Amino acid sequence: MVRLKARRKSRGHDVGARATANADTRARIVAAARVLFWEKGYGAAGMAEILSRAQVNAGSFYHYFKGKEDVLIEVLTSYLMMLDQEVMEPAFRGSRDPVERVFRVLAGYRNVILVTDFAYGCPLGRLAFELDPEDRPAHKLIASNFSAWRDRIAICVRDAFNGKAGMPKPADVAALALAVMEGGVIQARSEKSIVPFDAAVKELRRYFDLVTKR
Repeated sequence: MVRLKARRKSRGHDVGARATANADTRARIVAAARVLFWEKGYGAAGMAEILSRAQVNAGSFYHYFKGKEDVLIEVLTSYLMMLDQEVMEPAFRGSRDPVERVFRVLAGYRNVILVTDFAYGCPLGRLAFELDPEDRPAHKLIASNFSAWRDRIAICVRDAFNGKAGMPKPADVAALALAVMEGGVIQARSEKSIVPFDAAVKELRRYFDLVTKR
């Protein structure tokens, strides 16, 4: 009985180890594609580059994915899952003031722009421009990412307005904040200058000041 139990325990460990290895391989492929789609664009990122960066062979890739299109869907899904942990929560931890939380989120993008020496571009924005409009599954996920971003910001705006009558819709203000971020990132990258990003954020803050002091 002791030996039988040991064998069962060993088999359970083997199954668990294989499951962990499989999950790790799949995650490496998605992570590699995420970086390459951001750095080079979806069309320019070749399968050989994805395999090389992920350190997997073609057989392993096709065990998990039918092709690059399937990886793209996983990449877009991963961005949605990472939104709170990578973008919102780190910014929100620094302040309890809802308006400041909005600007701390924008400050996070500003920091990445500077750290990457203006190489940073919003990966979702890049894919939204690059992908064929008829690729509805991908565009639907991109839209879901943008919607989730706006939803988080809209909660801050709603808290800032605190139920006051005659205030703009939080969802509309969140859409404005997203436009400031995306437009600021694009201009900063193109001009290799933080000035247009800062100017857009400054005007958004002025807008908040005017509205909240009504």
